[in-house]
Amino acid sequence: MPRALTHNGRVELRLRPEDKATLTRAASLKGLGLTGYILGNVLPKAEADIAEAERLTLSERDSLRVLALRENPPPAPDRLVRAAKAGFKLL
Repeated sequence: MPRALTHNGRVELRLRPEDKATLTRAASLKGLGLTGYILGNVLPKAEADIAEAERLTLSERDSLRVLALRENPPPAPDRLVRAAKAGFKLL
């Protein structure tokens, strides 16, 4: 597990000796250093996890509803119109 992230980008891991040996052997078989091996395998997974968390998947019904609202938005509520005219600013 990551222990610390410092300003220089260094991450420290606590591994069981046998886990480190496994990673080191796998890296060696691929002709990579341990850092390159870990980054090459972990970064794509991290990017996929982030993309999945940031993606919103709608059902067909909801997709059609969003498109319909974009094409024909409802009128703004009176309070919103008054606030906009008064120069109301959201913080």
